[in-house]
Amino acid sequence: MHPIQFAQSKPDHPAVIMAGSGETVTYGELDKAANRIVHWLRGQGLGDGDAFGVLMENNAYYHKLFWAMQRAGMVMVPISTHLTAAEILYILDDSDAHLIISTRKFDGILEVIKEERSDLGMLVFGGEGELDAEAAFASQSADAPVDQSVGRLMLYSSGTTGRPKGILPAPPEDPDVQAANPLMGLATMGFAVDGDGSCVYLSPAPLYHAAPLAWSTVIHRLGGTVVVMEKFDAENALAAIEKYKITASQWVPTHFVRMLKLPEETRAKYDLSSLKSAIHAAAPCPSDIKKEMIEWWGPVIYEYYAGSEGNGMTAVNSADWMTHQGTVGRAILGTVHICGDDGEELPVGEEGGVFFESPYPFQYHKDEAKTKEATHTKGWTTLGDIGKLDEDGFLYLTDRRTNMIISGGVNIYPQEVENLLITHDKVMDAAVIGAPCPEMGEKVVAVIQPVSMDIAGDELEAELAEYLSGELARLKMPKLFDFRAELPREANGKLYKRKLKEEFLAKARESA
Repeated sequence: MHPIQFAQSKPDHPAVIMAGSGETVTYGELDKAANRIVHWLRGQGLGDGDAFGVLMENNAYYHKLFWAMQRAGMVMVPISTHLTAAEILYILDDSDAHLIISTRKFDGILEVIKEERSDLGMLVFGGEGELDAEAAFASQSADAPVDQSVGRLMLYSSGTTGRPKGILPAPPEDPDVQAANPLMGLATMGFAVDGDGSCVYLSPAPLYHAAPLAWSTVIHRLGGTVVVMEKFDAENALAAIEKYKITASQWVPTHFVRMLKLPEETRAKYDLSSLKSAIHAAAPCPSDIKKEMIEWWGPVIYEYYAGSEGNGMTAVNSADWMTHQGTVGRAILGTVHICGDDGEELPVGEEGGVFFESPYPFQYHKDEAKTKEATHTKGWTTLGDIGKLDEDGFLYLTDRRTNMIISGGVNIYPQEVENLLITHDKVMDAAVIGAPCPEMGEKVVAVIQPVSMDIAGDELEAELAEYLSGELARLKMPKLFDFRAELPREANGKLYKRKLKEEFLAKARESA
């Protein structure tokens, strides 16, 4: 099953619908557009293994570029729209991209890129002259290209703790561009996604992230319709589920929090009964938040834990989660090992580094040191998380090792504090970090986004401190509350804690 087949069997069936505008791309149109893009790329001299960057907001072009890459044997590098010009240039250079494809929304950044990399090819949707992407692709034949070969995505980590890391998977063993994808079986057999072409899937997150692009393209392999939100909005997401009769969807915990913070009357006015599968991942979900979602949406919530590295995966359905609250599931790809700092495997129930033993090792592009750091002496690999296993084989994540705070020689995991803060009805978002402290080494700082900045201040700080004091040991309590209108959070739910830590480090240096 592949979009190429559906372009023949049901050319008028919607492949992509933009949730806000209603703009629709049929399977027939998707196939022709992908063919034209392949012909143009080859005409520019790009061949197997050559990379091109994509810097775009969610739009109807994104999947056309993906399916072109997938049959052209090239490497597509999706780029976060939140990065600076310097960060984007780093990714373009690191990935050896020959070309960047973008939109007019990024004119300012593109000007900087042109100044720094005059040798880099560039196309812009909405552009003029030689930069006009629509005109460039429209000039090409819609016939299927000859000598098709399987392309690959090169994804970059969010860079929440430093420079983003490029992850380029090995070439597929099956050279057939229409060969089955393992995620197809997982979607239909593990996550209750309809495999008969009737699935209507909502994608609320940016397509430059691994999960939204991977899952939406799996839906295309199954012949379903992908409804793409231009930008996430809590109420608009509920409205889209009702309007398009969404059957499957993929979320991050931040989406859940935003929807749960809506007034009860707003939440109640939308018909969500079409939902069969609501998959979430990418960041830890506080147990109370997930329990509320299951109570609201029913047992349609599925969770998995994995990374762009593709080295392993765990998964759990609603029923198993309710009997193992807080888990991210049991391994469905690879075997989980929990190891201490010395590399030795730990007993059940003890916390340590989470490693996957699997047939899919990975390498970070041009970075042997980072690859070595993530690899156990036995060949197992880690995403950098800390967790534990229970007697039933369910994995529980504690936090990322890089987020750990060491205060007075005691290890403190911010996720525990964050999970409590986010359940407070006056907190929209929270980040807990370690800031420099001359006495303790580090002190716990809670950076809070209240539901309204009008309530930020001493009174709310006292209320939050009292709220936490009954749940946390004294050493884990925040020594400072800092209120912000917004936190530096990626749309995939990941916090850029690095930016917050750097800010507090700079303040400490100034006052020293």
